[in-house]
Amino acid sequence: MKTVSISDFRANLLQYLQKAQRGQAILVSSHGKLLASISPPSNQQIKATEALEQIAQQAVIGDVLSPTNEAWHEL
Repeated sequence: MKTVSISDFRANLLQYLQKAQRGQAILVSSHGKLLASISPPSNQQIKATEALEQIAQQAVIGDVLSPTNEAWHEL
């Protein structure tokens, strides 16, 4: 998540809104204090969630969770 100052946000409003539209969340601050958060449209978040769910269905996790039956020693 990108944090920008209010003056930078004002000067580049269109660019930051376009970034949010493409899926990037933006925090706006003034003197180090958070003023607002700009988030992607909800349909973007739904699409991203669906894409992650499809990836999760194809992921193979057995090799990560299966015991290796190997002894290990802490360093």
